[in-house]
Amino acid sequence: MSDIVQQNEMILILDFGSQYTQLIARRIREAQVYCEIVPYNIDRSKYANRNVRGYVLSGGPSSLSDRDAPRLDNGFFDTDLPILGICYGMGLIAEQFGGELSPSHNREYGRAHLEVKDRHAVFDGIPTRSQVWMSHGDSITKMPDGFNVAASTDSLPVAAIADHEKKIYGLQFHPEVHHTEEGKDILRNFLFDVCGLKGDWTAESLVDMSVARIREQVGDGRVLLGISGGVDSTVAAMLIHKAIGNNLHAVFVNNGLLRKNEFTDVIEMLTGLGINLHPVDASDLFLERLAGITDPEKKRKIIGPAFIDVFEAEAEKIGEVDFLAQGTLYPDVIESVSFKGPSVTIKTHHNVGGLKERMKLKLVEPLRELFKDEVRELGRALGLPESFIGRHPFPGPGLAVRVLGEVTRERCDLLREVDAIFMEELHNYNIYDDIWQAFAVLLPVKAVGVMGDERTYENVVALRAVTSTDAMTADWARIDYDILAHISNRIIRNVKGVNRVTYDISSKPPATIEWE
Repeated sequence: MSDIVQQNEMILILDFGSQYTQLIARRIREAQVYCEIVPYNIDRSKYANRNVRGYVLSGGPSSLSDRDAPRLDNGFFDTDLPILGICYGMGLIAEQFGGELSPSHNREYGRAHLEVKDRHAVFDGIPTRSQVWMSHGDSITKMPDGFNVAASTDSLPVAAIADHEKKIYGLQFHPEVHHTEEGKDILRNFLFDVCGLKGDWTAESLVDMSVARIREQVGDGRVLLGISGGVDSTVAAMLIHKAIGNNLHAVFVNNGLLRKNEFTDVIEMLTGLGINLHPVDASDLFLERLAGITDPEKKRKIIGPAFIDVFEAEAEKIGEVDFLAQGTLYPDVIESVSFKGPSVTIKTHHNVGGLKERMKLKLVEPLRELFKDEVRELGRALGLPESFIGRHPFPGPGLAVRVLGEVTRERCDLLREVDAIFMEELHNYNIYDDIWQAFAVLLPVKAVGVMGDERTYENVVALRAVTSTDAMTADWARIDYDILAHISNRIIRNVKGVNRVTYDISSKPPATIEWE
């Protein structure tokens, strides 16, 4: 492991299965501190040569009264490093140091008012009373040895504990959620005042660390990267190019399912950035294989192998290749790891799934420790244009899952025109950046309309726009009615074959963001 990776200061988050564990990592990263989420029972000797400066114990769904409740090994607390336990993590701390817990008579869930009693360390500068978010079933009934009550709520005498000498702290509430008003400051106090971190996790330092890792892994080898034209694969390409130059071979496939002008625009941008690009127009191949298919899962199962066939054919032209690169992100890695055990299969990118098994290539994933917002910051540091970095997510199967029903060239062309108008108007009204994702969907139905004095029987399209922070939940965007009316009128006037425009007002859950 390179020196730059080993020296990077970090926090290790031990995961006990909380739904909020990813949020803990995001809040720590937002404070410009590097952290990693690992299962609670990981072999910590793997981090012996890393610059770990503190631990966070996450919450979890278990009760410590359960016989099989997850616990840390006996030697964990024999450390000089600071520890912050959140919810279940606080219970572990209390139990370890002689405290007693019992299931609460009234499970506290939701908003509560915190009263700070010990204004040192994690509560330094925090108001005496503030709102927090509770979610717990166990309560401390006997204080652990050496700890004092740091905070309470109206219904919970012990809502936080502190041992300043050992630098061990427990919070019964969740500082990582936005409902906890002072949560970010509480976490920052732990990171900077207690752990003494510098906060040097910046986009620039990340570029240096990533390039060093790639050079160390790849050496003089050659890397094949399937590039989709999206932010993730493009940032991955830029990092690998910076590390190994033209030993990167980026294959960009036109599958006939891209957005309007995307194939030519992406080629122009990437070649301008110096990427060793191999563009392949395989639109006929994909559309022929999709002919007559209407089931969305069948579409995906056709698209994946088609990508593999194109990639393998291109790899044969390139010659000897040693590595396959993918734009895997940290949420993909986290979701593939059970908090009760070691890592299982890592999710692969849609267009190369199965490729590494068939071609026996080693995997390079330069973004596997990053969240989406960090990838965008990395893109800015690498000089990618802002108009590209801020683009909305685009599904791996492309328009195949936005053209509902049969996928044909004509139906894709129609949807491309509708989608282009929608995006252009969102930019014109300066609301594009306020929306997490927006797109158009071509429905497999037709409707009666009237244009001039003639009856029409043409296609129906749906517009979809959502707000979100992580795509796990989403709400439909409240676009002004006059803007929607203008967009609808422009689509119907300019796109031949469409006579009806609808707007999707479903949230996730119960709906998904994409229609298929």
